[in-house]
Amino acid sequence: MSKALRIFQGSFGRVALLDMDGALIHHAHPHCHVLIKASGADTFFAVHHRLHPLRNDTAVLINTWEPHSYVHQPGAPPTVILALYIEPRWLAEMQRDFTASGCPGFFPQACGELTPHVRRLADRMAAELMYNDDVGDAHEQALMDLMVALIDRFSEWRAMRGQRSLAQLPNTDFRVRNATRYMRDTLGEPFDADRVAQAAGLSRAHLFRLFQGTLQLTPALYFNVLRMEAAFEALVCTRESVTELSDRLGFAAPSHFTRFFRNNQGITPTDYRHVVNLAAERRN
Repeated sequence: MSKALRIFQGSFGRVALLDMDGALIHHAHPHCHVLIKASGADTFFAVHHRLHPLRNDTAVLINTWEPHSYVHQPGAPPTVILALYIEPRWLAEMQRDFTASGCPGFFPQACGELTPHVRRLADRMAAELMYNDDVGDAHEQALMDLMVALIDRFSEWRAMRGQRSLAQLPNTDFRVRNATRYMRDTLGEPFDADRVAQAAGLSRAHLFRLFQGTLQLTPALYFNVLRMEAAFEALVCTRESVTELSDRLGFAAPSHFTRFFRNNQGITPTDYRHVVNLAAERRN
């Protein structure tokens, strides 16, 4: 079973060291997402169903809301992965031109070769997480240095100056906005594509076409992302039990929620809360 070795969470998003020995289902994040092998066996991630290698000399680069999955062959040795889930808002505050990090195509290629400099920064980030119990400024500085190097190496941000993320675009189709608003308001109910389409004033088929054309993912996958992000926040910021959280997010049983969380993140919600709280205790 996969496990989280360390998780560092803050206004920047999340950074995790994950010891992965199991697959992850097709999922997405509202983050600028980068995966770098820290140790262990070479492996693969699928971005839009195309396999990309994760080795010592490569990174897998995933744009906001871009569907991807983790491919782990049964019986293969585990891989420790440095996983960055970075908020576009945080990047934009760090440098205004990085506002485009919330746009499709910020990383034009899903896989790229690491330079020795970026590899050293990634190793430093992994070491900070693993061995430095003084959680805080040192971790965030290591993260800043790594993200700047990754963006400079792999992004075409200079050609995207002035672009804003999809969430900020005023001309995003109002029917998509209505659909996403309805989904946010009904996280505690089972997903129902027909009801979402009705709330948006669309047929079910038209809803799917608009989501694919605007956000490049299905309404159901978008809804799952919303539930996962609500779960991450609750596990860190509240004392809700897993049973209470499962009920609030509309799962029929806590076991269904735990399986959903593990299939998307690789670990259970209880393990996630434990590792994040341990990091917070070190900080204090």
